[in-house]
Amino acid sequence: MKIIAIANQKGGVGKTTTSINLSSCIAMTETKKVLLIDLDPQANATSGLGFTPEPGKSLYEVLLGKTNIQERIIPTRFDYLSLIPADMDLAGSEIELAQAEDHLTRLRNILKPIKRKSTYDYIIIDCPPSLGVLMTSALAAADELLIPLQCEFFGLEGLAKIVHVQEQIKLSGANPKGMIEGIVMTMYDGRTNLCKQVVEQVRQYFPEQVYKTVIRRSIRLGEAPSYGKTIVEYDKSSNGAADYISLADEFLERRA
Repeated sequence: MKIIAIANQKGGVGKTTTSINLSSCIAMTETKKVLLIDLDPQANATSGLGFTPEPGKSLYEVLLGKTNIQERIIPTRFDYLSLIPADMDLAGSEIELAQAEDHLTRLRNILKPIKRKSTYDYIIIDCPPSLGVLMTSALAAADELLIPLQCEFFGLEGLAKIVHVQEQIKLSGANPKGMIEGIVMTMYDGRTNLCKQVVEQVRQYFPEQVYKTVIRRSIRLGEAPSYGKTIVEYDKSSNGAADYISLADEFLERRA
C-alpha cells in the first residue's frame, strides 16, 4: 500500500481536481481500492464528490487524539473508493498541531494501522494550498509526492518551493524515504508556445517524474464539481475525462 500526497502550495493549479478525478478513475478500474483523504479545510474534494461538509466528520479530532481514524472513513458511490471528508475545523488544527512536538509525524502514525492492514492499495491525500502544518504533515506521512503543475512560469517558482520543502522534511528525518513520484502538467493549452515551453523545461529537469499525460484546459473540468460529480460522470466524452482516464492508466502502469 502506498500513501500519495497531492500537493502544491500554489492554489488554482488543479490539485483538488486531480485528487478527485485520479482517485475516482483508479477506483473505476475496479482493480485497486483507494482511500481519498481531504485534508484541506476548504473541503473542495469533499463537495466535489457530492458530499456536504459537516462539522465533526474530518480528521480534526483524530489528529488531536480524540477519536479513531476508522470512524471517519465513509463509503462513496464508487465501490472501490472511500473518503475521509474535510471541514473548517481542520483550520484550527494548524494552530493546535503546531504546538505539539510530534506535529510532523502525527498523521503518519495515525495512518500506520490502515497501512498495516492493507485495506486499500492507495491512500491519496488532497493537501491544502499552503506550506502550513497540514501540508507538511501530509508530506511527512506520504511515501510519494505527486505535484500538479500549471503550465505557466509562475508554476515553475511554485515547483521549486515544494521540492525544497519536501527535501527539508527528508533531511529532518521525519520522512527520509519520501520521494517525488510524479509531476502532472495541468491547464495545458497546446495553442500557446508558453505552455509548450514550460512543459519542455520541467521535463528537462525532471525527465523521470513528469507524466506523459497532460491535463488540457477544459471548462467541463471546472463545471463538474458544482454538480458533485467527477469529470467522467459529468461528461465522459470531454477532454478532461480522456486526460484523467489516461493519467490513471499511466499511474497504474508505473506500478505494474
